[in-house]
This record gives sequence, C-alpha cells and structure tokens, in this order.
Amino acid sequence: MEVLREAKGKRTVFTCSFQIDDVVLLHMLLKENLSFDVLFLDTGYHFEEVYSYMEKLKRDWGFKLILAKPELSVQEFERKYGKLYEKNPDLCCKMRKVMPLLKSLENYEVWITGLRREQSPTRRNLQPKELIRLPSGKEILKLNPLCDWTYKEVWSYQRAHSIPYLSLYDEGYTSIGCKVCTQKPKDPNDPRSGRWGGKKLECGIHTFHKEG
Repeated sequence: MEVLREAKGKRTVFTCSFQIDDVVLLHMLLKENLSFDVLFLDTGYHFEEVYSYMEKLKRDWGFKLILAKPELSVQEFERKYGKLYEKNPDLCCKMRKVMPLLKSLENYEVWITGLRREQSPTRRNLQPKELIRLPSGKEILKLNPLCDWTYKEVWSYQRAHSIPYLSLYDEGYTSIGCKVCTQKPKDPNDPRSGRWGGKKLECGIHTFHKEG
C-alpha cells in the first residue's frame, strides 16, 4: 500500500481491536517490509471471545502485541466509580481507552488504524494520512490505509485469504467493543447502531484531537 511508505524506518504502532477491519489490515501489514507494534486497548471489559481470538492470532501469526491498560483494574475502578459505563460512558471511555492510548502513542512517530469512511458519519471525511497533535503537543502521523474500503471489500479480502475471524460475527454482532456497551445492531443498515445503546458514535480515541 502506497500510504504505508510513510511508516518505513519510523517507530510505528497499529491499534487493533481484532474486529474484521483491523484483522484484514493486520494481515496486509504483516506482508509488508515494515516494523511495527500491535497495540490493543485492554479496558478489562472486552468479550472473552475477543481475548481468546487475539491470543490465537498472536500465536499463529507471530506479531508483537502490547496491551495498553488503564491505571485501575475493573474491580478497583468499579469500587471507586461504580458502573461508570452506564452513568457516563464518555468518561468511562476516556479513562479506560483514550488515556491509555495517549500514553502509548507518546512512544511512536506513526499510528496506523483500520478506520473506514463507511463505518460512521463521524468518519466520512477520513483521509489516508493525517497529522495528529497529542495533548502533550507531540505530533504523530496517523495512517488510515483502508479509509475508502467498503464493508463488502473487507469481507471479500477475508474470504480470499481464508482469514479466521471473531466468532461474535456469526452471532449477529457487527461492531464489537466492550461487552458492557455492545449489543447486536438496532438498525440492520448501521453496523455501529449496537454500540453504547445508540447514545453516541465514538469512544474518543479517534476524536480527542478535535475536542476543545
């Protein structure tokens, strides 16, 4: 992929949720002459199926996996804040996803994602590459190689390469995040309509630089 040339020779991280979009891109990245880390935002609230699938892919594909975790375990977090994901999902996402991400990104020059324009109205203006400023002031190059891919193209690639996929898709899930905030889609035409009970579209890890 042409845009990936921007990452050659630079400290690079790929944030991977292990949804089909990210796994297809991970398959592509592993075929490139590119050194990169795979970063998983481990909120502690993910489906057990995601953890099992992630570990199996790591064993089978041999990539370097880094788990970015919040400061507090789920137990400590809930003792202090209760079920924050029910009361204030924005703050919960910020504390358990966005803050660990930002801390991790400080170690890199290039950030690769599996984002696609088709996924959400909030992503319709997504570009193949973007210069992002972190809250610390550091600038990092964000690459979105699949930005113009369709959902159909993603699954076509999966079938063409016989890529194993997360079993939750066979149960009817179409967009998969934390278990406590993920349901099967309410709208069959909107894959992300099962996220956060339809109350929001983004967790914040791709919009923090637009806030304020």
